[in-house]
This record gives sequence, structure tokens and C-alpha cells, in this order.
Amino acid sequence: MTRARVLILNNAVGPLDYRVPHGMSVEPGSIVVAPLGPRQLVGVVWEADRMPSRDEVGDNRLRNLLQVHDAPPLGDPLRRLIEWTANYYLAPPAAVLRMALPSSSALDGGRTITEYRLTGQRPERLTAQREQALERLHDRQGLIRELATAADVTDAVIRGLVKVGAIEPVEVDIDTPYPPPDPTYGAPDLSAVQASVSETLVEAVRDRAFQPFLLDGVTGSGKTEVYFEAVAEAIRQGRQTLVLLPEIALTEPFLKRFTQRFGHAPIAWHSGLRQSQRRRAWRAISSGEGLVTVGARSALFLPYRNLGLIVVDEAHETSFKQEDGVHYHARDVAVMRGSFERCPVILASATPAIETRQQVELGRYRELRLPARFGNAIMPEIAAIDLIQDPPERGHWLAPALVNATEETLARGEQVLLFLNRRGYAPLTLCRHCGHRFQCPNCTAWLVEHRLIRRLACHHCGHVMPPPAACPECSEEDSLVACGPGVERIADEVKTLFPDARTAIVTSDTIWSPAKAAEFVGRMEAGEIDIVVGTQLITKGYHFPNLTLVGVVDADLGLEGGDLRAAERTFQQVMQVAGRAGRGEKPGHVLIQTHSPGSPVMEALISGDAESFYAAETEARRSAGAPPFGRYAGIIISSEDQKLAQDTAARIGRTAPRVEGMAVFGPAPAPLAMLRGRHRFRLLVHARRALDVQDVIRDWLGALEWSPKVRVSVDVDPYSFL
Repeated sequence: MTRARVLILNNAVGPLDYRVPHGMSVEPGSIVVAPLGPRQLVGVVWEADRMPSRDEVGDNRLRNLLQVHDAPPLGDPLRRLIEWTANYYLAPPAAVLRMALPSSSALDGGRTITEYRLTGQRPERLTAQREQALERLHDRQGLIRELATAADVTDAVIRGLVKVGAIEPVEVDIDTPYPPPDPTYGAPDLSAVQASVSETLVEAVRDRAFQPFLLDGVTGSGKTEVYFEAVAEAIRQGRQTLVLLPEIALTEPFLKRFTQRFGHAPIAWHSGLRQSQRRRAWRAISSGEGLVTVGARSALFLPYRNLGLIVVDEAHETSFKQEDGVHYHARDVAVMRGSFERCPVILASATPAIETRQQVELGRYRELRLPARFGNAIMPEIAAIDLIQDPPERGHWLAPALVNATEETLARGEQVLLFLNRRGYAPLTLCRHCGHRFQCPNCTAWLVEHRLIRRLACHHCGHVMPPPAACPECSEEDSLVACGPGVERIADEVKTLFPDARTAIVTSDTIWSPAKAAEFVGRMEAGEIDIVVGTQLITKGYHFPNLTLVGVVDADLGLEGGDLRAAERTFQQVMQVAGRAGRGEKPGHVLIQTHSPGSPVMEALISGDAESFYAAETEARRSAGAPPFGRYAGIIISSEDQKLAQDTAARIGRTAPRVEGMAVFGPAPAPLAMLRGRHRFRLLVHARRALDVQDVIRDWLGALEWSPKVRVSVDVDPYSFL
């Protein structure tokens, strides 16, 4: 090639042509450095016929490529996936490409890093802090900051131990190969049903063909053990596996289970990795040496060399939908990657989404069922507490029936989980004197009180402030009152009711890393926690055999608002949290506090009649032309200038095309009318399923121009309507 089309990592610039200098060799997928004005940017060589350039430039005007990185080219399946994702979700191709090249350091040659470890020597001068560090570090090796965190001491303590020879530096190759997992290590004893399902999945891996599966199994049925057999087959073939998890907090417990089955941990990929760890993982994956990767949704776009299996665990989870940047849904993109890679895709869930069920109904996905829990474990009994008939005491949030059940459970030496999907202490703080409500200055959202950190916080933009001593409106002191419960308030009530019980709060505020999740799991398994008070973070993936009672504090919370999936989400969430109870030999019980025990969602949860609930929900969606029977796309206009945003939204609304089978609603102020200091307006496009709504929106918006101070984004298949 003497001329190359390059997709560079700049969203504002399309693909550009460059001259390939004499002596340089490139091919489609090569990762290169290209000049753009005075800058040097990373890009990828692309097929010219698949990525049209805005302007054709003569050979004499081309600039030379500067460098080809020493990294494997991005494969054809990944390039096709990038094109599909950009086209379907109406995103700049460069923005999608950036997810495949997240670590610039990974593109450079070999590197080393200095880590530290204990030498076994004890210094003459031994302070309490140094003693603590030596006791806690054992055979741990890492950076000074990591060792200090692990030992719960300052960096200075670790540096002091280095100076006196108790800790020594070690030069480490940061691209050290990962030990390969062993498919024969720790093979499980499967039930007849599990063995039958796993054999079907193993055969699909052997066939090396695209086949999407829905692995539909009740909580505790052993879905992970079953798809691990398919992972083992991929390992035997020397092919790579990707397992997607919805939450970073689930990574550490999963790594432990994986290690028990395969002898070594897989490659982990999530936002908590340091740069050198991301580099090592990326290079192992791109070379094909890393056989199993477990990660969050961003792991989907990594450059796997030889992908043989994709697993999406907890596939119903809405957190697989990316809400910033490229608005993709990892579940759906995973299926497309499997199609391009010609490998099977397993969607594992105890409560599959209606969209996934419809694909099964159409014959596009094959359903495999695990209808019962593994071994002697049985599904928990579920009952409702009518908060109108059996209300909590004044100033309390736990009904007497739930309090009594908790007391009985603790008396048996068993563990309790209280679930409320609301972080903080209280969702609203106001002045009892003048009624002033504390609102975020950057968003149209109330500030949430967090008493553990003594802050009022916005859960949308991250703004925090200390609670003032006096009301800013009327200057009355000691007049602020918390309204409504969050998990911290429930935990306070638990401490009052059960002062001897050991309580843990599990939210994204307390479990913000895989290490924190591992610490929590260890304490639960060791019996050091009696009562867990948690949000949706605790609803999935955890297995605690001694946890026998689950109390849902406010089951109606998820039904608020105008979300078309509200009933389905509530059903999934409560079923998932109910699934934490009775996973061992001891029977489990679930109590659901609700003001509407006769609603279809609550009746389905109590009776266990999921099929009737899903049938009714599916029919309601069909009648409304809602997904999966129709299509939605949100168009969000935002600007720091309210009038500019409003005028632009109005102009986009006025120019909406008239297309048969498509309706445009709005513009209207978004429910979150201001977010992170930007005023927001929304339009909602509703179209029949067969309509290529992306082409319509692309032509519609492509014909318009707006101020650079205005941001217009499109969310195809939206999950959030805020």
C-alpha cells in the first residue's frame, strides 16, 4: 500500500488519507500514528470502500504516516463491529474505535515497573504503624500506594520500611504472561439437567459457529457452573472467552469462583485497573495469549485475537446500557460481535428481558432452562406485607412483621438482607421552618443526605456540600429535617432495634472496587455480618448459604415515574434480591413491604407466576408498539444557555420529517431539565419495528446546523428517559 485511509481518534474528523512512506508496511487494522495539523494522533488503517472520506485528496497533497505501532492489527470482525455500532447507535466511528484502544501505553514496546515486597528483615525501630504494615502485607507485592492501602498506613510508612531494608524494590516486566487456566482443574459434579444443558453449550463451542443462547435458570440453579463447561471447551481449543458482568463489584467474587474451577484467575478488565494493568491485559488479549477475560461492558470492544465464546451474565441488567458517550447496549452488541466472530453467545439470566424473550419466540435465540435450584436448596417463600394494614411505627420504616422475622432469624444464627434501592440517609432535606428544599445548583435534582460522610450530595453530577448549620433561606438554626429513607437511615433503625447485631451497608458508596467487594464477601462467609442493608448492588451474583431472610423495604419505589420498563424492572430486581435467600441447606423467606399488594407485579412476585406476568407485560408492549415491537430513539439537546438549547430543540422539532410509521414527540424540557450545568430538552421518536429509523434521523439532523455551544446527542433504544 502506498496510500492508506486512516480512522483517527478524533470525533470531529472523519477518516483521512495518508501516504505510506517507503519502507513502511501497513494493512487494514494496522495501528498507526498520523499527523493532523501540528498534532500526532493514533489511528487505524481502514478499507477505503468501507469508510468513505469527505474529500478525495490527490497523492501529491498527502502527508506521510509517522509510525506503525508494534501491536497486532485490529481484526476484521472487530472492524465490522465498530462500523455496525457506529451506524446503529448514530455515533462517530472514532468514538467507538476509542473503546478498542483505551490504553495508549499498550501500543508501545516492552516495559518494566518497580514494585515492592517484604524482605523478611525486621527493622530495629518498629513503630505501631510499621508493625501493622509488616503483619498485613505478608507475600503481597505491588506499588507503594497499593501496599499502603492494603496495610491501611500512609505512603511514608512504606517508604520508611524501604529505607531500612524491610521492603525491597523489584523490577517487574509489566507484560508478564498470564498463567493459563486449566479446563480439568476443579471439574464440578453437575446434576443431570445441568449436564444436559452444558453439553449443548459445549457442542456449540466445538461447532465454531454463531449461535445465541438464552440460559434461563432460577437464582441458585448453577448457571455459572454450567457455562463454565463451555468456557473449559474454548480453553481446550486454545480459543478466547469473554465474560461480561454488569457491575465492577461482582468481579472479585466471580474471579474467586473462576479460580476454584480453573486453577488460575482470568484477565480482569474494569475501570479500577491501573494503567500498567490495563496495558498488560490489552497486550495479552490482542496477542491471543489471554484466554479468558472477565469484565465490564467496555471489555466487549477489546481486540480479541481468536474469540470462541461470549457470555453475558445477568443479561437482563440495565447497567449494560451505556448512558454517556456512545449509547450502546452491551447485551445487543455482544450478540453482534458473536455474529461477526462466528462464535456462540450465552445470555444468562434468572429474569430475562422481554426483548430477549421475544428473540426466543421468533426462533432467533435458543432457550436452555434450569428450572430448579442445585442440590437440596429450594426457592424461598415470598410473602407481602401490606403497609396500609401493617404500617411501621411512627418515625420507623420497617413493619412489625419484618422486625419480628428479623429477630427470629438472628436468634437462629442466620443472616438477614434488607433491600432498599436508595443510597444515602434521606432523598430530601428541607427546612421545617420555611419549607426550603436543598437542590443541586447544577441539576434539577434534590441533594441526598449522606450522614456517613456528613455531606449533601447530587447523585447525577457529583456535587457535594456540608449540611449547613442554618437554613440558607430563613437562617433558622437546627431546622433541617431529613425526609424519607435511604439505606443509611434503615441501618440506623436496625442498630436501634438490634443493637447487638453486626450490620454492613452495601452500596456503590461503600463497595467501590473489587477489593472492597472481596472484603465484604469474606466477612459474610466468615459470619462476621448479621444484617446487610443494601441497594441493587447486592441483588445479583452473591452466594451466602447462611442468608435466609430478605426484606424488601419499599418494593413500590421502582414503579414511580414514566419508565415503560418500570414494572419489568421492579419484578426483575425483587426476584433477584429474593434469590439471595435460602441458597444453601436452610430454607429462605422473603418479605416484601408494599402499599399495593394487589398490583400485577406484586401478585406475580408472591405467586411465583412469572410467565403470566411476562405475558401480560409483553401484550401491553405489543399494543403500544413499544420495544421490542416498536422502536424508540431519544434526541437530547443541551447547552449552558437555556434559550439557545430551547431554540435549537424547537428548530429540530419543526424540521422533523413526515415518515409513514414514525411519530416525533416534543421538544419538551427533559425530566432532568438541567444536568451538570446544562439545560436539556428532549424529543422522542417512536417508529414501527421495520423502519430504518437511523437513516431517517441521520438525514434529518445532518441537514441542520447549530451553535457549537449546543450539544445534540441521539440515544437509540433508550433505557433512561430522564
